Amino acid sequence: MGSQALSTKVSSRVSIGDPGMTRAGTNGCAFRPLLDPTRRAGRKLSLVGFEMGTIKGVPDPGSQHSLGDAFSRIQQRAAEAAARKEKRGEAPPTQRLFLPGLAEFMRAVPNHVARSSLFAPIARGRRKFHHETLLVTRADAVMRYTGEQLDEADADLTLQLIYEAIQFPLGVAVTLNRARLLRAMGRSTGRNDYEWLQRRMKALTVATLFIEARRPDGSVKFRVGHLEAFHIVQSFRYDDASETYCFMMDPRWVQLFSNREFALIDWAKRLEIRRGQDMAKAFQRLIATSSNPVQRYALDWLKDKMQYAGRMRDFREALDRAMRELQRLELIASWGIERSTKGKEQLVMWSGTSG
Repeated sequence: MGSQALSTKVSSRVSIGDPGMTRAGTNGCAFRPLLDPTRRAGRKLSLVGFEMGTIKGVPDPGSQHSLGDAFSRIQQRAAEAAARKEKRGEAPPTQRLFLPGLAEFMRAVPNHVARSSLFAPIARGRRKFHHETLLVTRADAVMRYTGEQLDEADADLTLQLIYEAIQFPLGVAVTLNRARLLRAMGRSTGRNDYEWLQRRMKALTVATLFIEARRPDGSVKFRVGHLEAFHIVQSFRYDDASETYCFMMDPRWVQLFSNREFALIDWAKRLEIRRGQDMAKAFQRLIATSSNPVQRYALDWLKDKMQYAGRMRDFREALDRAMRELQRLELIASWGIERSTKGKEQLVMWSGTSG
């Protein structure tokens, strides 16, 4: 695709994105994404793909472990190249993600996102609007967010959109029937559900995120959203006639998934979590970021991460309900509250039979 981009006319009522360069996927869905003022006119967008047998140094395909390591190294090099482009203010090339262990019944989320307060089990009602708010994270990441506070239903939608998008090179338009999208999340297909979906697609597209990952020595591993806005959903268009969404995920999601730093979510069990148990959903995402059989988290950190504004006593009661739900689904075997060596209260969870 050069300076004269292929564009296919789509009848729609909703379009998110600024008028500018038109980008179209091979499925015929046209977009007008945000135009980067630092991008030179006429710059060609390259499509990067990796084919077996064309990659130098790929070991014997019969060795699954070595093949996975090779793809991991390839993704790491691609992430480093994208980081250099981010530093120069250029858009990274489109490429497909390779996520070991991802199957139809699993969903994937980057660890830094899963451990943060970006998605939280907030109460229904008016949402807080953030403006470059510093999110709750671990010490190895800095995240700033602008947009509506996102809840666990938004997390479900994001997980499903990522799952659908990574079957194609990121940055290429994906077409998805809206009813199928809702059913995949265990939701109904009534008018209220369609209206909810439209609102949340807009929210995920308008919101912007900055992420800086750090190494143990404090040096910067990568930055996303520093020079060019990073949106959870880069752009979307709804076609009323076919009742389908065409959407694109930012290619820089590759950086967030690089070096196998992502969590695999048991989707079937997530859909079994009962209504009113959004905190259990948040904990499922958190415990999936670590393979440690015993995980410990300070209660005050958890309260902030969950965006829980009530009293600590009430938070402990909500915590009890969430832990019981995770036990019911065998996502954890047992749990308890103890004091750390510094005398602070912390939650302890022992792993169950699945993640």
